[in-house]
Amino acid sequence: MWDYTEKVKDHFYNPRNAGAVAEANAVGEVGSISCGDALRLSLKVDPADERILEAGFQTFGCGSAIASSSALTEIIRGMTLDEALKVTNQDIADFLEGLPPEKMHCSVMGREALAAAVANYRGEAWVDDHEEGDLVCKCFAVDAVMIENVVRENRLSSVAEVTNYTKAGGSCASCHEKIEDILSTVMAERGEVFQAAGKAAPAAPAKRNGLSNLERIRLIEKTIAELRPQLQADHGDIELMDVEGKTITVRLTGACTGCQLAGATLGGVQQRLIEALGEFVRVVPAQAAHSAAGA
Repeated sequence: MWDYTEKVKDHFYNPRNAGAVAEANAVGEVGSISCGDALRLSLKVDPADERILEAGFQTFGCGSAIASSSALTEIIRGMTLDEALKVTNQDIADFLEGLPPEKMHCSVMGREALAAAVANYRGEAWVDDHEEGDLVCKCFAVDAVMIENVVRENRLSSVAEVTNYTKAGGSCASCHEKIEDILSTVMAERGEVFQAAGKAAPAAPAKRNGLSNLERIRLIEKTIAELRPQLQADHGDIELMDVEGKTITVRLTGACTGCQLAGATLGGVQQRLIEALGEFVRVVPAQAAHSAAGA
């Protein structure tokens, strides 16, 4: 399990400003449910001085994603848009008194949602703010410009750190060489030399190759069964609906249906399955999977 600070736990269990802002005039959306994390940030901005009067969030993701979103809304309330744009992902992590290295991408997602919301308010086009970059990680749709920016802003120096901050390279590992090239270039700008020895090991270990499809499904069923008593204690439940490649579809029932923390529950299930299988998988709710198929 990750080592969370008390402040992260507080903002997860007692999220501030959860939900959409009434009469919002600025909205930013980043991520996607299929990739495991999605954030919709809504703001009510005073047109007189572009000051943020209210901020709210709707997050699909793990506890760190919810806590980071909650922290972001607390940080930017009362700021002008220009002041808010100076908030960095590290500011969000610092506000929470630290995030596990593997969860820093949650703070990056919050920073991107803020930039998207400001662009929306000002009538500017915004598509991840780095749409012109070459796609590096196809698994998580992360391009070169995003990786370059995150490496510069956070002084990253290894593939593992890039994965922690962006998810790039965290699945099939085929993009590690491209990430190394970006690290070499950006680190050279600050007078440093990238050490290939710092390369992260492929995210999908040999354990995955040692499982037949049937064994893999049985392990998924076993892991979900181990989690059910925790949900049942709160009058909820979960059932496995389908397994298709790296996408695992589940259905939340009982008190879990429509629960504000359903996204966090799915994020926790996803993390347990990743640990059990030794590979990255996506856990999606049955309704969301059905909608995506019909889109």
